[in-house]
Amino acid sequence: MKAVARAHPLWLAYILHRLSGIGLALFLPAHFYVLSLALTDAARLDAFLRFSDLALVKLAEFGLVFLLAVHFFGGLRLMALEFLPWSAQQKTWAAAALAGSFMISTLFLMRAI
Repeated sequence: MKAVARAHPLWLAYILHRLSGIGLALFLPAHFYVLSLALTDAARLDAFLRFSDLALVKLAEFGLVFLLAVHFFGGLRLMALEFLPWSAQQKTWAAAALAGSFMISTLFLMRAI
């Protein structure tokens, strides 16, 4: 029974929602630390901002925006499961949410480059 459940396309949506939540939770302490540099150490903040201009960091920001979009759309999917009747079209909406997440993060990356 478990193998059948894991083959279901919405199982991937569930896993992506969980992993994106973990990724965002791991990012938050680093984000708060950098924000604190604006108040406590302007020189280190400037050094970090120069570091953030690197291409690898821009790519990591793309990943972060992708995780945020995936988590946002995954949350909307969960709310739809709670409040709307089930339909086979929900698989299509889950795929569209993933595509939308990728598009949003790609647009963010293109503006950052």
